[in-house]
Amino acid sequence: MGLDVEKLRAETPGVSHSTHLLACGSGLMPQPVIDTVINHTLLEAQIGGYEAKNSQIDQLEAVYNSVARLIGAKPHEIALQENATVAWCQAFYAQVFKPGDRVLTCEAEYAANYIALLHRAKRDGILVEVIPSDAAGAIDIAALEAMVDERVALIAITWVPTNGGLVNPAAAVGKVARAHGIPYLLDACQAVGQMPVDVKKLGCDFLSATGRKFLRGPRGTGFLFIREDRIAQTDPVMLDLYAATVVGKDNYNLRDDARRFENWENSYALRAGLGAAVDYALSLGLAEIQTRSRGLAETLRDMLTQIPGCTLRDIGNETCAIVSFTIEGLDPEKTAATLLEKGIVIGTSSPASTPLDGDSRGLPTVLRVAPHYYNTVGELEQLVAELRKLVP
Repeated sequence: MGLDVEKLRAETPGVSHSTHLLACGSGLMPQPVIDTVINHTLLEAQIGGYEAKNSQIDQLEAVYNSVARLIGAKPHEIALQENATVAWCQAFYAQVFKPGDRVLTCEAEYAANYIALLHRAKRDGILVEVIPSDAAGAIDIAALEAMVDERVALIAITWVPTNGGLVNPAAAVGKVARAHGIPYLLDACQAVGQMPVDVKKLGCDFLSATGRKFLRGPRGTGFLFIREDRIAQTDPVMLDLYAATVVGKDNYNLRDDARRFENWENSYALRAGLGAAVDYALSLGLAEIQTRSRGLAETLRDMLTQIPGCTLRDIGNETCAIVSFTIEGLDPEKTAATLLEKGIVIGTSSPASTPLDGDSRGLPTVLRVAPHYYNTVGELEQLVAELRKLVP
């Protein structure tokens, strides 16, 4: 049936202030999310933070159910986090490695994750190895299979990177990981909210995500999925009185659910907003969202190829709603700044944000556009028309 774009735009106040085409950075929040965050904050101001949380406990507990529905998980497999980086690091730093253990990652890995990998290589003596890409630029599954041996202690990859439009074959990676009993950590921060996500089909043990991107939630929100049979095996690197309880003088008991990775203090207003964003996406349908956002991205790619000197920088046989490109003679940072003055919001991505991919492809800083389902073809045409004016 498709999405009612006019209704969705009416529920998105931000579309009246600018042509916002950067959902991969921070999507525009819909009114129900805005209202939820504001109302909880006002409630805290009126009756106090503790009292507000207690009075809204059913709604706050329901956030776990909503996130679980979003990714095909169970509520006790969900830990709510401050952001995707914290979620990813909670899972990664909880892994027990010994010197010589191998951790396999991908060329499209985020710089933040790669820094953490290098940190543990330096601290713990693990070996960080990069899975080769296939001819199209995605993870080469045959090459991954050939790399597996008894020393591989973790596979950690990014599903959809920050640039390149790429969708890595995350489910195929999961099949390899499960076949060999290797823990599998999947960064899904650009995937959640943009496409259907099913952790069972993906075969991942851990999945991290954010609320602020395609999910259209508030900043300062994210979550971690931990497959239930991994929970008891995985000790967090930090514990407090929410994650564990004291038993006698010299012992403690960890929670038996994924919330052992949470701590006692957090923003309940933002958590409530995350739940509202998840419910909003679920009410629309992730398949419909994917069809709309990817369709807009493909339309934009077609338009960009008509601009003199424009080079698309997207790779992979499957691409998503992130479009990366350069235009000969245009400085990306200055171009984005000029467009912003005209009320058009796009972004840039430097090679430092995905260092392995940037190095292997010799990438410069690229322009980055991520239309979402609330955007229109007219907005894409507006962007392209302004870019044409800037071409030297």
